[in-house]
Amino acid sequence: MPKLNDLQSILLATAAQRESGSLYPLAESTAGTGARLKKALTALAKAGLVQERETSDKEATCRTEGDCRYGLFITAAGAAAIGIGEEPAGPAQAAPELSPAATPRTSKTADVIAMLQRDSGATLPELVEATGWLPHTTRAALTGLRKKGHAIARGKRDELTCYTLGAAAEA
Repeated sequence: MPKLNDLQSILLATAAQRESGSLYPLAESTAGTGARLKKALTALAKAGLVQERETSDKEATCRTEGDCRYGLFITAAGAAAIGIGEEPAGPAQAAPELSPAATPRTSKTADVIAMLQRDSGATLPELVEATGWLPHTTRAALTGLRKKGHAIARGKRDELTCYTLGAAAEA
C-alpha cells in the first residue's frame, strides 16, 4: 500500500465520498496549495490511485481539450489506499513464486569480497569484469571496504596488481 501524505489522503477521501468518485471540485481544505496540489495529483495518477477520464459534469472538470472535458476520478486502488473497499488483485499485486532452483541475489560488493577471499585474490580487470563497474569505481569500492575495516593486501600476479582480503573487520 502506498504511503500517502495528508493532502493526498484528503483528496482521495473527498473523492470517495462522492457518488461519481471525482476529485473535483476540490475540498475547501486544499484551496491555495498551488504547486503542492499539482505535485500531489501527479503522484496519485502515477501510482494509479486516480485516473483521468472524460466527463460531462462541468464541476468535475480538471482540464478541457477542444470540446472534451476531463476529470480525475478515484480508482479501486485509490479507495483501498485509504481503507475503503479491497485492493484489486492483479499480477503486480500477487506474491512472486520462487522456483526451487532460484538463488538468492547477492550485491556486487559481496561478489567483490568473495573474489578477494579466494586464495589467488583478484586483479582489477577481473573485478571490473565481474561487477561491470569502471576501474575508478572499482578502486573506490576497495577503498570503501578498507574504510569499513577490511584488510586488503596488494601483491603482483602476472605483472598486474592482485588484491586479497585479509581479516575482516569486527562489526
